[in-house]
Amino acid sequence: MMKIGTFEDMEVWQRASELVRDIYSVSNQGHFAQDWTLRDQIRRATISIMSNVAEGFERSGNREFIRFLYSSKASAAEARSQLYIAFDLDYLDEATFQALKGKLSSISRQLSAFIKYLEQHPRSTS
Repeated sequence: MMKIGTFEDMEVWQRASELVRDIYSVSNQGHFAQDWTLRDQIRRATISIMSNVAEGFERSGNREFIRFLYSSKASAAEARSQLYIAFDLDYLDEATFQALKGKLSSISRQLSAFIKYLEQHPRSTS
């Protein structure tokens, strides 16, 4: 695994950041933009994915980092669930729903793999 100097270097954080932009874009359109509760909740969930990766990275040691990565993974599941609501309410078309769900699932798998790696390898802190 390559050395990561900052949380911004992490691919999973970069992908989560891209996802936040995507969610803001789709939730600014049509009826989705008018459903303030769902719009704000899905935005908070996706922001939480990238924020927990960043916060965990800045903590000391693998144990705390892993705890924050699990929180990120939970937020990805929350956002995926909210996508179903948006789709069921016709706020998203099928292609957009599938693309965003795919991104969230991929990020979740990447977080799982990173958690597994950290559980097996001590993180250097230099």
